[in-house]
Amino acid sequence: MADELEVVLIGAALAVLAMVPYVLRLRRRERAARHAEAEARRLGLDEPVSLHPVVNPERCIGTGNCVSVCPEGEVLVIRDGQARTIAPARCIGHGLCERSCPVEAIQLVFGTARRGVDLPRIKQNFETNVPGLYIVGELGGMGLIRNAFEQGRQCIEGIAGEAARGPNGKLLDLVVVGCGPAGLSASLHALRHGLRFLTFEREDLGGAVRHYPRKKLVMTAPLSMAGYGKLDVREIRKEELIAVWSDVVRRAGLEVKTQEPVERVVPTDGGFEIWSPQGRYQAHRVILAIGRRGTPRRLNVPGEDRPKVSYALREPEAFRGDRVLVVGGGDSAVEAALALAEQPGTEVTISYRRDRFTRLRPANHQRIQVAMSAGAVRVLFSTNVVEIGEQSVRYAEASGAVHEIANDYVLIFAGGELPTSFLKACGVEIATKFGTP
Repeated sequence: MADELEVVLIGAALAVLAMVPYVLRLRRRERAARHAEAEARRLGLDEPVSLHPVVNPERCIGTGNCVSVCPEGEVLVIRDGQARTIAPARCIGHGLCERSCPVEAIQLVFGTARRGVDLPRIKQNFETNVPGLYIVGELGGMGLIRNAFEQGRQCIEGIAGEAARGPNGKLLDLVVVGCGPAGLSASLHALRHGLRFLTFEREDLGGAVRHYPRKKLVMTAPLSMAGYGKLDVREIRKEELIAVWSDVVRRAGLEVKTQEPVERVVPTDGGFEIWSPQGRYQAHRVILAIGRRGTPRRLNVPGEDRPKVSYALREPEAFRGDRVLVVGGGDSAVEAALALAEQPGTEVTISYRRDRFTRLRPANHQRIQVAMSAGAVRVLFSTNVVEIGEQSVRYAEASGAVHEIANDYVLIFAGGELPTSFLKACGVEIATKFGTP
């Protein structure tokens, strides 16, 4: 009997010893999760910008698959035995978390119950409520370059699987509006399928990507492109990616009507009439891949129409030795300010309406803190620009006090406005998503 009791006690002791490392790991994970959650709140990453994961606690079994597959890091954590979304602002719509969940406890949604996101109504095949009119890429809510490329491919596969030509054989099969990642992908696959089409881009190849600051990291995962193969790199910057795209277009023999903006898309009997400053075109189908920027959001203050004001930064070197004010506090504004601060003799100031930076990527948050400490960038928190003069800018503090600083140039990064009027003129319905797919 004593021997049996001794065996039981030894077994229990061994079981406890075996459990200790597991319990300690679990506690460390819990502490790390709570710290990450607090850090996300401090950085303002707990409010989603657009697409983000929502976890159903009644289904989640805490496998941690969603956490391990997320390339952005700490969008989700495991706390109290279940997955929690702690930094939805970091999510850019990979969808890996949703697909990796064995019990379908995760769903990607747009907006929240308090903060809606305006999106055009589109079906699973990317067709809008207007038959034959499709929307792919950022305009439909997908900001990730790789996702935009995939949407462009899927959209063309669906179109090519149908009867491409209608009763009027004189019409083009397709017109693609925009040649950013989604538009480029659609065009390359349309070329592969032998469709008769035209591609329009109001600026240059690359679309909105060209407006990113120089050397901005724009892609962090491999990408397959029709006519080129797999771009097997883990990191690529704006200039490198645009150079690759230009090479792809050259190799494929793709013709892009750059510097030709599409002004109107009018449904007609059997297709569409597409208007540009250079002429009118007719096609059975139209793909809109124009991005969400639409037109840059303005401050609506006196002096904003001066030549010294712009809404994008392409060549930081052009501002060498100047006094530059950057308006905004998002990643684009901070990246522009940091690029300007690298130029010899350039004085860089940021005006931001909030009392701290929110929704910045961790790397950008760290870099701007270093630049502020070193005096390379001056930040005016809780301020709003009230007037832009020829050689100065006036701004107001939250208290109402107005100050004036010397200034040569103003760069405004206040986001873009959805091209609602253009979409409505096309007949596309707009829906506001409040935490819905």
